[in-house]
Amino acid sequence: MENSAGLPPIYADTPIELAPAQVIASFPVNTFLENLAIAPDGNIFVTNHEVGKIVRITPDGNQQIHASVEGKVSGIAFTANGNLVVTGSNSDSVPVVFQVASDGTLETLLTLPDAVFLNGITPLSGSLYLTADSYRGAIWQIDVAKRLGSIWLEHPLLARSNPESIIPAANGLKRFGNVLYVSNTEKMLLLRVPIGTAHQPGEPEIFVKQTNIDDFAFDVEGNLYGATHIYNSVVRITPDGNTTIIAEDVTGSTAVAFGERESDRTTIYVVNNGGMFLPPSTGVVPATVVRLEVTKAGYPLS
Repeated sequence: MENSAGLPPIYADTPIELAPAQVIASFPVNTFLENLAIAPDGNIFVTNHEVGKIVRITPDGNQQIHASVEGKVSGIAFTANGNLVVTGSNSDSVPVVFQVASDGTLETLLTLPDAVFLNGITPLSGSLYLTADSYRGAIWQIDVAKRLGSIWLEHPLLARSNPESIIPAANGLKRFGNVLYVSNTEKMLLLRVPIGTAHQPGEPEIFVKQTNIDDFAFDVEGNLYGATHIYNSVVRITPDGNTTIIAEDVTGSTAVAFGERESDRTTIYVVNNGGMFLPPSTGVVPATVVRLEVTKAGYPLS
């Protein structure tokens, strides 16, 4: 793996077991693909962060604009009735949560002026979702039915070490069993937060140090598949914290999701930005959606 930008060599001694990879969609240079959610029929919905677009990609790679916002979009997840819930900001740069119907109709679900930078989003229970606030160092709880948002957890482990840093702190988040896992990209940490019986958070703890994870997904055995963003790779982290590199040259990898169809339940899809945040020496490359075969089925998101 190229590391010409003076990055800490945190994966220098990490074993490499490359999974079979295939590019299924490509976008122009300087397209910031940020996150993705996959429908039961195999359609992939991707957030094009900088330009506020939600793109629908069919299983064979055809692209269509599904919805557009006046602002930016980041995290994306499905609701129980097949709508999409999307984090982002409006044209005034105020954090918002959008809802997108299956026909592409978009509405602002709620505005969160006390938030700073809403990022990854994931189901918690029923109509409740959790979204990371990368600059406030917090996780918000969103009730999509009641259109309410409140702080679920605010903690130093979720925050940046330097408030001037532009690197997101709390970033991706996913539930596995009764534990919420959260990446703090700025501090290069993976965290675990116990979830109580009333969906309340316990005390966060460090799961893995010195790992640069953006967003991620779990398989049914509890292995975590993480996009390393500026390290241009995808890693697999076992439940006991051992790391293996399973994809290289996914330049600026930002998020990972498992397929939902019977034919691709052991497949992960990876989106990237071609290195916009930290370009390789050869310059920014086209953003892509990459399919990786990992042999394990994905853990249900809800």
